[in-house]
Amino acid sequence: MPANLTPQYLEADRKFKSATTPQNKLLALEEMLATIPKHKGTEKMQADLKRRIAKLRAQTQQRKGAARGRPSFHVDKEGAGQIVMVGAPNVGKSTVLRALTNAQPEIADYPFTTRVPLPGMMTYENIQVQLVDLPPITVEFSEGWLFAIIRTADAAALVVDLSTDDLLVQTEQVQSVLGQAKLAIAAAAGEPNEKRGLVVANKLDAPGAAARLVLLREFLGDRLPVFPVSATYGTGVEELRRALFEVLGVIRVYSKPPGRKADTSTPFILRRGATVLDAAEAIHKDFVARLKYARLWGQDEYQGQMVGRDHVLEDGDVLELHA
Repeated sequence: MPANLTPQYLEADRKFKSATTPQNKLLALEEMLATIPKHKGTEKMQADLKRRIAKLRAQTQQRKGAARGRPSFHVDKEGAGQIVMVGAPNVGKSTVLRALTNAQPEIADYPFTTRVPLPGMMTYENIQVQLVDLPPITVEFSEGWLFAIIRTADAAALVVDLSTDDLLVQTEQVQSVLGQAKLAIAAAAGEPNEKRGLVVANKLDAPGAAARLVLLREFLGDRLPVFPVSATYGTGVEELRRALFEVLGVIRVYSKPPGRKADTSTPFILRRGATVLDAAEAIHKDFVARLKYARLWGQDEYQGQMVGRDHVLEDGDVLELHA
């Protein structure tokens, strides 16, 4: 049976032959395995690719020496929080990132276009949230450093593909691989291994997407909220923007000096459930010991009333601290 190798496979093979570092060779081999046609005529080639990948990985780990086990990549957190985007190959994570941020990821219709973590800053009203596009999660290959980045992120967005009938299988496989790494994405992270998150159901514009969306919601139940979008056409993107801010579990609080207007351009970012005392510490550590009282302007009934140190704040509250 002829192999009928695809242009994507041949391009990956060219990248392998021109690669000069073990890391680039490994990335090219993984792309070759992902893009090779899966049929009886390529079984020996697939086995050979897997053998070469395993050998190169072992050699790479040996070279790391004392650094073995540490993440190969790290993304410094910026903005109000860091949200990682995870998913199977070709679900459109990079397209979602481009729709929400100024990042310009490489986008193509074959797997493993994203090979390293790519951050972008999403504007939500008057703050910035960091989104990080990660390489795809697969049953065959997922680097250890990828899980390390997920583990240290503030939240996660599981991106799925509404254009394929394999939607539920892909979703279950990604969750299974995460589970093997002692990770899980949940609506409300109650366990140490759980990462607070949501599902981005991408490619809403595809034929049959609406029916698949119904099946996805039935499959997930109340485990994760689902936000359908078409990143290509912008459908649902603004709703997703707000949902991503909310999944961080943070609030914005503004400081108002006595006798002056509040500065609403640069909020202090606090965890949801934070108190007046937490805000005082964030604004200036000296306030914690010297705080006499605070006045609060809020979204509801508070319009300059005095509040206690233990008063729980809401998003958008304005605080006037008196020491």
